[in-house]
Amino acid sequence: MRIEVLQPHGFCAGVTGALGKAHKLAESGEPRIYCLHELVHNELVVGDMRRRGFVFVDDPGDVPEGAVVLFPAHGTSPAVRAKARARRLRVVDATCPFVERVHKAARDFAEKGLGVVIVGKAAHAEVRGILGEVPGAIVVGSVAEAEALPDPGADKALGVVSQTTMNADEVGEVVAALRRRFRVESTAAVCGATKERQDAVKAFKGDALLVLGSKTSSNTRRLCEVSRVRTYLAGTMDEVRALDLQGVELLGVTSGASTPEAFLKEAVGFLRSACAGA
Repeated sequence: MRIEVLQPHGFCAGVTGALGKAHKLAESGEPRIYCLHELVHNELVVGDMRRRGFVFVDDPGDVPEGAVVLFPAHGTSPAVRAKARARRLRVVDATCPFVERVHKAARDFAEKGLGVVIVGKAAHAEVRGILGEVPGAIVVGSVAEAEALPDPGADKALGVVSQTTMNADEVGEVVAALRRRFRVESTAAVCGATKERQDAVKAFKGDALLVLGSKTSSNTRRLCEVSRVRTYLAGTMDEVRALDLQGVELLGVTSGASTPEAFLKEAVGFLRSACAGA
């Protein structure tokens, strides 16, 4: 079996920046550092942060007054930020700059009087953060949902934004469906790193693909969705070791934007050793 590591893969700039802030905090000498939710959606990253002393919480109310709290890369709602201020928490904000731009676009659309639509998955933490900016926004996750959207009235245009880790093709299809029915202003797009990784997967010409990353990671799951060959997903070395790759001649390997490079290197090294010993 031959192995091809797809380029680009792995950490995006937003994740790299967030982890840089986390590591700086871990080295700061603070006796106890809190992180709101998961910094990024990857169990290996979260495990490493726990070993560095981070305490993960679901709400600013779970953080002692005046303590240090790290906000996650996927963004935070204004209500959560207000709660942190009320508790006098020392906030280190690791929100991805691209996500911050989506928050601003949603606010700008609402201030212009447009009905705000978010193309994304309603349960995702990034979408919940955007909804916090514009509580009346509508979340649309598919073309079918776009086609079923109630008409806001002839004089009402829609302002459309997108979760940054969606399937890029799907976002385009949903926006096109909305444009067929409504007047639309749109900034909806996945981030550049997400699209580049999806494009590399779609261009792969082998007969199987291994995506390394967490099942809880939206951008990782989207890599599996856009693949045009038989696809495996593994988030740990135990899962890599358990793969049945019999009959695979050319295996592509890629990783989600929140997946550590060290994991990819370990997985590829194991697979190459297994092939050499076969």
